[in-house]
Amino acid sequence: MPLSLLRRLTGAGWLAPLVAMWSVGAQAAPTICVWDPLGAAGQVFDGAKTYALAMQKHGADIAVRAYSDERIAADDFRVGQCQGLLATSLRTKPYNAVTAAMDHGGAATIIKDGRVDLNASYAVVHKAVQVLASPGAAKLNVQDGFEIAGVISTGALYTMVRDRTLFARGFAGARMPAFDHDKVQAHLINMIGAQPVSADLRNFVTKFNNGGLDVIFSPAMAYLPMEINKGVGTQGGISRLPLGFTTLQLVIQRSHFPEGFGAASRTYWLSQHDAVLTAVRKAEADIPPQIWVDLKPEEAVAFVTAQHNLRVELGKRGFYDKQGLRFMKRVRCSVHAQAPECATRAEIDW
Repeated sequence: MPLSLLRRLTGAGWLAPLVAMWSVGAQAAPTICVWDPLGAAGQVFDGAKTYALAMQKHGADIAVRAYSDERIAADDFRVGQCQGLLATSLRTKPYNAVTAAMDHGGAATIIKDGRVDLNASYAVVHKAVQVLASPGAAKLNVQDGFEIAGVISTGALYTMVRDRTLFARGFAGARMPAFDHDKVQAHLINMIGAQPVSADLRNFVTKFNNGGLDVIFSPAMAYLPMEINKGVGTQGGISRLPLGFTTLQLVIQRSHFPEGFGAASRTYWLSQHDAVLTAVRKAEADIPPQIWVDLKPEEAVAFVTAQHNLRVELGKRGFYDKQGLRFMKRVRCSVHAQAPECATRAEIDW
């Protein structure tokens, strides 16, 4: 249709509503930037494609785009190239600090009889995801026009070393990866006297395997697929006591999605929790028994106590979100009410 004729018809008034409807229908579908260390060939991206199909019945026609570099995925979301971002909580934290608290050191860790109770700890993670997906917690997911539309547990975060004697002699001087976008990480590395080495999720394993790093932190899911086993070798080891528990989080720009989409999306990802956890536990079981290093009971208790004190300090200093820490303590204590910390108001009253 010639533009001049379209303008005359539109000016007449009767075609204006039709043109408006056509414009809305022609609007591009929202795109979700998906970080997967293996790019389009990875399991995370496969899951994202299945998710996009499932969400069509909720009125959303979603496109998904794979990124092997998380920084680029986050930058594209920030400048509006994508309307959603599926990435680690380190990248989604600027859009919601409450849900990011799930990944803070010790925030989901349960210690019983001097040892980490991994089943109970994973129960904390599951319950946190359940609560966040419930209607009563909807407001916790929303911040400044953004919404957390799903949380995926990717397993415990373990300390992996090239030389297992580090666990006995300490980490002073050890080279550890420092991600430029995580100020807390650099602070913690300096606290223990270790040496920060600039790295990111794209290259930290390569640096570890090549000897440029002495220590890295990773969930078991990455141990074999990313060939971390080559850096650990026969002299290295993995601490059985996790630093924390990792998640991928989906953040969306609310204005680009239908009303109620965030709640439906959170419910979907909650339904995938058991299947993902099965894969996580299998990855942990696949690590050879001789690679694991156990702390003495008194050392494990002291470590988790130190993590608790550090969370309080970082909360007071503004590094961690106080509401998020309060949320996670209530979840922990609902799973293991006998923990000594549950008799105190620390992380509750600020």
